[in-house]
Amino acid sequence: MCPQCRAFISADDRVCPYCNSEVNPRPVYRRSTADDLGGLIPHARFLTIVLVLINTGLYIATVLASMRAGGGAVDVDSQVLVNFGAKYAPEIAQGQWWRLITAGFLHGGILHILMNMWVLFDLGAQVEDSFGGARYLLIYLISNITGFVTSLFLLPGLSIGASAAIFGLIGAMIAMGVRERGSRGSAIRGFYMRWAIYGLALSLIPGTDWAAHVGGIAGGFIVGLIVGTPGFSAAIERFWQIAAGVVVAITGLAFFDMAVNLLQVSK
Repeated sequence: MCPQCRAFISADDRVCPYCNSEVNPRPVYRRSTADDLGGLIPHARFLTIVLVLINTGLYIATVLASMRAGGGAVDVDSQVLVNFGAKYAPEIAQGQWWRLITAGFLHGGILHILMNMWVLFDLGAQVEDSFGGARYLLIYLISNITGFVTSLFLLPGLSIGASAAIFGLIGAMIAMGVRERGSRGSAIRGFYMRWAIYGLALSLIPGTDWAAHVGGIAGGFIVGLIVGTPGFSAAIERFWQIAAGVVVAITGLAFFDMAVNLLQVSK
């Protein structure tokens, strides 16, 4: 939509054909068309692939640690997961708050990691493209926290997995559909509401942390409503970039505490 005359124009137009006003590209499209990391990761889903690599790398690390402890090569020993930062109420009660973050990057078995990364690779790319990088990180990381905070109060046992953040991505897309007016918003809402219903129904399977899923989708919906999608204001975009940087720094601190804990338990 042209910011001057409000006429509908194509995404490729740089000058409005109706009022001849110059139209700047949306911030989400201002990124270089070159691939990141020398072409190893396509820029269209750069952050999504980084998240997949982090989750996969930690799964491999926990499998190796589990094998050294006498466990199998597919499923991860529960004590290893606790050592690496699973959500576990007794340890969190001792002040290990960082587990509410690191738990979202751990997985207990090959099917667990494959299913979550498959959904993240598909859904994450859609959210990253719709919201832009900064908002995407805010949605993913904050809904990860809200998911495990909810789980801590409702299901205080051992819990892990990226599904809390993944449900947050679904919630954010529903929020985008709520903010969008007209038939496009209705179509977006309907599509992702079906995702949410199917996902929450599967959450009723015994052993699944339904509380983390509920907390994740609620957190993602709220963040999605607040941040909106990229616009034309450079100041607003800068604000969300700084906010994303703060959340990433907190996540980095959580991983640092996880590493310190691993050194302590390995002694």
